Amino acid sequence: MVGCARRCVLGAMTLQTDLLGQMRYEWQHVGHTAHSRRAMATLSERHRDLRLDGLIDLCDVVTLLESRGGRTVLERAEIVRALLEEARDVEIHRALLQTLIPGIVSVCRQLRFGEGIIDEPSETVGVALSLASELLTDWAGQSRQYAAPDVLSALRGRLRRWLLKEKAARRVISNYDQHDEPASESSPLLARLHSFRGSQYDRLARLTYARVYEGRSLRDVAADDHSAPATLQKELQHFAVRFLI
Repeated sequence: MVGCARRCVLGAMTLQTDLLGQMRYEWQHVGHTAHSRRAMATLSERHRDLRLDGLIDLCDVVTLLESRGGRTVLERAEIVRALLEEARDVEIHRALLQTLIPGIVSVCRQLRFGEGIIDEPSETVGVALSLASELLTDWAGQSRQYAAPDVLSALRGRLRRWLLKEKAARRVISNYDQHDEPASESSPLLARLHSFRGSQYDRLARLTYARVYEGRSLRDVAADDHSAPATLQKELQHFAVRFLI
């Protein structure tokens, strides 16, 4: 347990200096652009009840939504609801995503950053950010009283499903590594692999076929493909998660 906690802490520290640090750096630029100022003016005009007069750009909104921003919990919730209503605007979408980052990281922490499934915590956070952005796109224009909790709850479900698919893919790939005996030539998987022949995924379909139905080792297949075994293994995992499971 101590080792687990230490890895989580170290992973979180790495995230702070890498992915999340990059996002903060990017936001300091994006949040102060002319587009951001126009989006701020539109937000203030459409939601006069939120008393956003005097805010210059979307960076000011994100700062206002922090716990020490001077607004009550209910007032912050109303602002987040307005941001979701206006999230079809690219800049407002980005501002809302920036606001939700602490909650997104909290969701990842609740799922232990995919420990035992994902090698790098940053990969889990990266996927969580992508899934959260997709949710904001899907829900843009909606008026939700509890917008932030709703988004984070939905994110938790989507991220958990992604982790389960990754786990299943790793188990499949692990079985490939442990058993190099050819599989049966008649299965739904075989039909699925054949359907990718000639497509942009033809290479991965052929490599998966070589592993599963020809019983060739990962090392041999990687050598023929002129790729590193570890890299090819990850590619096959993602291919299996996305198309075969």
